Amino acid sequence: MERISTSSRRLDTWKEIGAFFGRDERTVKRWEITRGLPVHRVPGGGRANVYAITDELVEWLKGKNVTVEADAIPNRVASSRAEGGTEASIVSTDIGTAGSILPAGNQHQTEVGGVERRVGQRRNAERNGGSSPAWREARYIAIAIVILATVAIVGVARRVSSARAGTKRATAARVVDPEAQQFYLKGMYYFNKRTPETLNQAVDYFTQAVVRDPQYAEAYVGLADCYNLLREYTVMPPSEAYPRAMAAAKRAIALDDSLSGAHSSLAFVDFYWSWDVAGARREFQRAIELDPKCVLAHHWYATFLLALGRLPESLQEIEKAQQLDPQSNAILADKGLILFHSGQKEQAVTLLKQIETTEPDFLSPHNYLALIYFLQGDYRQYLAESRIAATLLHDERRLAIVGASEQGFAGGGSRGMLNAMLKEQQILHENGREAAYDLAATYAALGEKKEALDNLQNSYQKREPEMLSIRIDPWLDNLHDEGRYREILAEIGLPPVQ
Repeated sequence: MERISTSSRRLDTWKEIGAFFGRDERTVKRWEITRGLPVHRVPGGGRANVYAITDELVEWLKGKNVTVEADAIPNRVASSRAEGGTEASIVSTDIGTAGSILPAGNQHQTEVGGVERRVGQRRNAERNGGSSPAWREARYIAIAIVILATVAIVGVARRVSSARAGTKRATAARVVDPEAQQFYLKGMYYFNKRTPETLNQAVDYFTQAVVRDPQYAEAYVGLADCYNLLREYTVMPPSEAYPRAMAAAKRAIALDDSLSGAHSSLAFVDFYWSWDVAGARREFQRAIELDPKCVLAHHWYATFLLALGRLPESLQEIEKAQQLDPQSNAILADKGLILFHSGQKEQAVTLLKQIETTEPDFLSPHNYLALIYFLQGDYRQYLAESRIAATLLHDERRLAIVGASEQGFAGGGSRGMLNAMLKEQQILHENGREAAYDLAATYAALGEKKEALDNLQNSYQKREPEMLSIRIDPWLDNLHDEGRYREILAEIGLPPVQ
């Protein structure tokens, strides 16, 4: 090993930190996670902007035996790359061990406790280990920075206890690490905000909770819930989000089968990813049986019933969820959608506009109002809401489609809008960036049924998650009498359209 200088200075990159120890970047990154290497981050600088103080590194070294490095262990960091070359969140270790969530089919194993982050996420400076006074002080400073609003988080804890009453059995059966519990409560605070940024922050906190306490089943439920929503609220692809949601939910159930939230999370991914209608129904009913007051179980069961076309039951379930958590905008927005499908269009629009006014950055009301405006023939409002939704998602693909649609509408009205939309979708589809289902919907809106059915068949063969909307999607209403449409519906396992 190279001789380490004791002259204090600042090292501004992972490469410099590694060189200080005579090691590569991968090794010192792992030391930060598993052995408490004192590395700092520039506020607002992102994951790559790190620095370390050599005095602190020397102090840390006094309590560590870095000459015996665990590089011989055949563990490799498994990372999934999201768009733009950034890294997706992965909680370390294979799925059979404590603290594990890996995408399906991933053959790598990761260092125990290792964490990789997705776009918009940051790695917290808080880590286990590190016995030096300087490092302990650094940890306390990092904790103080991370806690953005302690009073707000304490307040939301009461709401969490009501919303997830069924998941409290785990803490009653065992003592949860206090620091892990604080990470969990912060995760719930951000999860309930339902924006792309806050969902990623919630993943960060839930991840830190399970790294701190690998037996913390409730934190795995939180991770599963986040991944179930990240496909909708961010540009994370379904193939990345859903397998992680399933792994987290199954891990939570393995740790504590009595958690209502774990079963509702598994039900969600069973339906939208595995297309297991019977299994999803069974898990939702199990969740509600375990805890009749589990808000998320009633909420997601309501949307499941909506997809099946069981509208009266769907409305009953969403109203139960609303009674349990009257302040949830997510519940109110989905209630607006259910009301619309149930024929109560004016009430639906009023409710969605109300939410849009009070929470302009909340995605769902914009998506739902865009659909309603399109069906009402108010294409200007449809385009306006579609642009807001695409902007909130930071989705360049959707923004390109909206831009093309706006130009088409300006030159050729609604027909010009749809043709321009379809042309842009076809380009994106050829590049693997647009679902065949979306092309089918546009073809159907143009009245080109054969092309619509061809793309639905393609979507079915690709098992695109969007297919679970086929029964209730108003864009496809003119296909209901087509034999191929009914065949596809039956093959998915959805009830026939009456």
